[in-house]
Amino acid sequence: MTKTGIFGGSFNPIHNGHIALARQLREAAGLDEVCLMVSPQNPLKQQRSLLSDDLRLQMAQRAVADEPFIHVCDYEFHLPRPSYTWNTLQALKADNPDREFVLMIGGDNWEGFHRWYRADDIIRNYQIIVYPRRGSVIDTASLPSNVTVVEAELLDISSTEIRRRVRQGLPVTDMVPASIIDAVMSYYQT
Repeated sequence: MTKTGIFGGSFNPIHNGHIALARQLREAAGLDEVCLMVSPQNPLKQQRSLLSDDLRLQMAQRAVADEPFIHVCDYEFHLPRPSYTWNTLQALKADNPDREFVLMIGGDNWEGFHRWYRADDIIRNYQIIVYPRRGSVIDTASLPSNVTVVEAELLDISSTEIRRRVRQGLPVTDMVPASIIDAVMSYYQT
């Protein structure tokens, strides 16, 4: 059975930190592949400065074109909105019974996980990989048995910082893959 990590996000834009983290978590957790799930709408985030679904999807696809174990999908684009992780995981499981899906989230998301739609059902039915984020505190002693903290090198890059730098005319060449630099500079200037 193929073990697929689901790493969701708006990827507005995708950056080198996302890709490095996907590589590290795939290896550390023994996953066969990682699916970067481009989310059309996060119910816990506002939509300010969010590029269109298609632009974010295209940039993410170009960014990981040479990554053999990382792929990008638009699966949530075809589900009812807002996008709830429980609904996504259940639909994926129904459409792909030959795969085991593992949810990959940051420590900041784990801290607020109790607010997620059907959080208890997710915990009962899926393995969850949590990676530390700066400023998040994870009480490993009280984690459910199917929730694992995986240490990963944190690259100090954020999509918010990339957008800010582009608007200020500053370089982002070390922050995003070379394959999408022109698109990032063009799309986020305004």
